[in-house]
Amino acid sequence: MIRKPLFWNNINLISLSLVPISIITLIVNFFKNLFLKKKYKIKTICVGNIYIGGTGKTSLCIEINNILKKKFRTVFIKKKYSDQFDEKQLLTSQGDFLSHIDRKISLRKVENSKKFNLAILDDGLQEKTINYDISIACFNSSYGVGNGLLLPAGPLRENLSVLKNYSAIFLNGEKNNKKLLSMLKKYNNHIFRSNYLPTNIKKLNRKKKYLYFCGIGNPEEFEYTLKKYNFKIAKKFIYPDHYNFENQEIDKIKQIAYSEKLKIITTEKDYKRLSKRNKQNIEHLKIKINIKNLSEFRKFLEERL
Repeated sequence: MIRKPLFWNNINLISLSLVPISIITLIVNFFKNLFLKKKYKIKTICVGNIYIGGTGKTSLCIEINNILKKKFRTVFIKKKYSDQFDEKQLLTSQGDFLSHIDRKISLRKVENSKKFNLAILDDGLQEKTINYDISIACFNSSYGVGNGLLLPAGPLRENLSVLKNYSAIFLNGEKNNKKLLSMLKKYNNHIFRSNYLPTNIKKLNRKKKYLYFCGIGNPEEFEYTLKKYNFKIAKKFIYPDHYNFENQEIDKIKQIAYSEKLKIITTEKDYKRLSKRNKQNIEHLKIKINIKNLSEFRKFLEERL
């Protein structure tokens, strides 16, 4: 429940001083890659990341489900975390969902039920005991790879070289980051791109001034999307990823908005974490990812399943 440190964006004295500790991450990854991988009878797609947080994994899982649900009996799988109620709600609103503390338990249950023949896993690239049919590493086009260093010196869970072992890379976000694209192509030629498309924009009054708040992995991307669609942002409050808002915090936001005659908006994820009481007088922006090379991506999925 902490914000990403600024030193993850560049190589500096702080990040360099933490490089020796990053050796622990390197050693852990080495031994995890020695594990035997289990192949399941059902087809599996894992959408994950090696950059911590805010890469659009859940949105991409939903779009993959939309693409494949006519051909497959799909189910979402996510490892059980107490602070990710918002993502659970998003996935359950789009299809069948299963969550356990161990992804392998979920996969065994799905396999034994014979109700489904395709599992879409939201996160799990670092689960090296599962042999996925398709593995996709997501990046945010603005954040890229940060300073390119492993945790805790940088934001990466694994070295960039691991990207050659995954089926594809997905760049989510508004920025056309040609430098990032060129760099990632050194590791994997299967690269797909998307931006964020609001789906309830007509229900929101963009003539008014807004206060926005959010507790997501990529708050800058949310602000960029609001500005792209001509929202007038007067104030903002940014919290850590998956933040659970207290009543007094929402009351304070509402008081400020009332005194300055501002409307309040947040993300769909944050809105789903709010209590019924706190949702009053708060709007939210619903978004989906708009896959730019959709036909190519559809072909990529179907050829591997």
